[in-house]
Amino acid sequence: MIAFGALMAGLLPGLADPLPTPPAITLADAFALIASKPKVDLTHAFSPTTPVWEGFGQAKMTPAVDPTTLEAYTIAKDGFRATYYAMVGQYGTHVDPPAHFSATGVTMDQIPLDDMMLPMVVLDDTPFLASDPAHAFSVEDLLAWEKVHGRVPKGSFAALRTDLSKDWGDPKKFKRNPFPAWSLPVVKMLIEERGVTAIGHEAMDTDTTKEMASETYVLGSGHFQIEVMDNLDKVPPIGAYIVVTWPKVKNGLGFPARAYAVLP
Repeated sequence: MIAFGALMAGLLPGLADPLPTPPAITLADAFALIASKPKVDLTHAFSPTTPVWEGFGQAKMTPAVDPTTLEAYTIAKDGFRATYYAMVGQYGTHVDPPAHFSATGVTMDQIPLDDMMLPMVVLDDTPFLASDPAHAFSVEDLLAWEKVHGRVPKGSFAALRTDLSKDWGDPKKFKRNPFPAWSLPVVKMLIEERGVTAIGHEAMDTDTTKEMASETYVLGSGHFQIEVMDNLDKVPPIGAYIVVTWPKVKNGLGFPARAYAVLP
């Protein structure tokens, strides 16, 4: 008996031809595509006057000096210059690794490289702020957002837009308390039910209250966060990717980070 496939190949010779293989996408192709996309800087520049939690105090930045002569290095005299930085790790736009709040959590040098480039969603808290300036983004708010934009993808970076970053130039206003941030139930849902990898926000803290329950939960569950983000109003709700980097400090508990979004 002639096999059906062979029979059809005889009747329709073209049917036996294999389908053309799509051209392989190379790393160079991927880079060219990413390079062509607009990007948004999500990072504040920091200085000795940057808003910071009063329990840490302001950074100090002084010229590096020759340890023998105690004279500052200068381009005119030495051909180079450098700066000594004295500041807490949680300064400006920064990463909080799990170890910041958890004795058993990973430190910033142990966060996988694959977690430093993620699909990004931006959850918008701003519609609620006119009537509630310290609104805590809720489960109900998230579900309403998902009805419009779809379910938050597993493995994504969830950023909370509050436009608090617009007050960056006024430290007193930026540091106001209470401020808009996350509710504990919604960060639990994002991590436990949506499977996000990390979260981020514009404020210096995760919570609208001083109990820090949301931050304790996020870091205690093995996830990192990026605090004091900028320009979230320039990133679409879905479709962007975030790239975030920080120095590889051994056993580091936090450090200023550089984050940007690649737009679709």
